[in-house]
This record gives sequence, C-alpha cells and structure tokens, in this order.
Amino acid sequence: MTAIDGRGALLKIHRLCLCAALLLSTAGAFAAEPVWDGNKVAMVSEKLAPGVVAYYPHDARALNARGGAAATSSGLIVGTRGALLVDTMLNKRLNAQVLALARKSTPLPLLYAVNTSAHGDHSYGNMYLPAATRVIQSANTRDYVDAHLADDKAFMIKNFGAGRGIEQISARTGDLLVPPGGRLGIDLGGKRVEIIDFGFAQTGGDLFVWEPQSKTMWTGNPVIASKPALPWLLDGHLVETLATLRKVYEFLPADAKVVPGHGIPIGREALLWHIDYLAEVQKQVQSAIDRKLTLEQTVAQVQMPEYRGYVLFDWVHPSLNVPAAYRDLSKN
Repeated sequence: MTAIDGRGALLKIHRLCLCAALLLSTAGAFAAEPVWDGNKVAMVSEKLAPGVVAYYPHDARALNARGGAAATSSGLIVGTRGALLVDTMLNKRLNAQVLALARKSTPLPLLYAVNTSAHGDHSYGNMYLPAATRVIQSANTRDYVDAHLADDKAFMIKNFGAGRGIEQISARTGDLLVPPGGRLGIDLGGKRVEIIDFGFAQTGGDLFVWEPQSKTMWTGNPVIASKPALPWLLDGHLVETLATLRKVYEFLPADAKVVPGHGIPIGREALLWHIDYLAEVQKQVQSAIDRKLTLEQTVAQVQMPEYRGYVLFDWVHPSLNVPAAYRDLSKN
C-alpha cells in the first residue's frame, strides 16, 4: 500500500506499508509468502441494489470475521448509459474476473473506472480496461504513478511475489482528476455518482465513491474492513485522519451500505470502531506527551488490548499507529 501526500517521502512510506502486507495470519510474525496471492484469489459478487454490485474475495467474510487479511474489494454501478467500476485490481487475472462479473451485470459499456488510491492492488488493472473507459483518479495519485511506477513495481514484485502479473504492468493514469478536497459528479444515466476527496485519510490521494440512490459508499483503504480491522496511519496525520473519518461518518445516512477496501459490505455504524480506536489512540498518546514520556515509553504504555483481535495488531498499533500519533501530536 502507498502513502501519498505530495511530498518527498512517498516511496519510503509506500514500502513501509507493503512490508506490513506480508505479515502472517498470526499477529506479529513475518511471512515468506504474502497474506493473499494474486494468482489464487477468487472474486464473487453481491447485489446491493438495482445496478449496484459489490465485488470481494470469496473468503473475505470469514477472514473479516476473525480479523484476517483479505484481498482487494471492488464494485460496479450501472446506469442507463453505461457503468462505472470501482478499483481495477492488482493484475490481469483479477481485473479479468471483475470485468467478467461486470459483463454478467450489464451489456452496457464500462464508461468509467475509479482508483480509490494509487495502491497497486487498486489501480494496476487500469491497463487492461477497454480503451474507451475513462480513468478517474486523485490528482495526487496520478502524480505518484507518473513519478514512481518502476520503483513501485519492483517493490511489489519483491513482496507480493514474482509471476503474479506485476511485471507486465505499465502506467495508465487518470483521464479525469479530482483535486485535493474536491469532488466529481458522474451521470451514468438515471444514476449520479459522486467521487469525493473528504481529506487526508490513509493517504493524501484517497477517493470515496458514493451512489446516493442505493446509499452505497466505497471507501478504499481508509476503512480496510469491518471490526476488528484497524486504520493504518501510514504517513502520520492522526488528527486529519480522525477528522476525515468523522466527516465521512456524518456524511452517511444511518442506513448506508459501506464497501471497505478489503472486505464485505458493512453498515455506517461499523465505522465507529475505527473512529473510536483513533480517538482513544489520540487521547492516550496525548496524555503520554503531556507527561513528557519518550516515544519508547509511550509505545510501551499505550497497549489498548481491547483492539488486539486484528491479525496485524502487533505491527499496525505499536510499530505504526502509536509512533505516527506521537509524532503528529508532538508537533502541536
């Protein structure tokens, strides 16, 4: 996964995040093989409303329930003119699966595809889209891919494995760009889709896809999966990330459906787990800073065992989130 904030640390943060994706399904242990294999994942579909479909790995429900790591989720929105795909997957094989599922949903053309971020598992499939499909990205996402694709691919191959279809990837970046803090409305014919940048979330280039008729939102990685999965403060910004997730929560109606970046659809209230976790991290880390504790002392003290159900807890909490929060709050 990649952090994008328009500054020079992009590739360093991207590599840090990808290291976490290689943890075993037992917390705190590193794996020689990735948690999920792009040559083995099987995508399934779930109809959420007329013309609104979620795609996710066949084992995502079981993995989400026990705090495991599932592969990328996706989705399709269909109007009378054509369709919009949310996220294009890691490789040709997975992209072909979601395009085949899309053809089962509609004979209409795929007019648009949105990348919720520059992460390879959400955007590498762009090159396999129909030529007429227009790609929608954050402006920051396009800038990152233009500058770092070769290094990004090398690191993805190292960590997700050779022969997973990453070697063949070439850049296909956005035709339509969403500026920082902006939004883009797309008319599919009878369905209007909003692509929104709510602010810094997991990266500086996250896009949220909102279909108001069915009250469905795709979040990408700012919401990785349902409880007990946790947010990742990949590039710090605890205060901004917390504010963004609260903004998303307030935006959503009570009966909204949410498709996270790596899981099955959830309800609006499921976002509170992520919000409450970050709020508690902020509270406890700020208390440690107020008492003049060092970073090492703060990590040792801010244990939060009630959130240990996530398989990556022993990496994401003490090694990433608490230090990121400490640095962010210390600046204030």
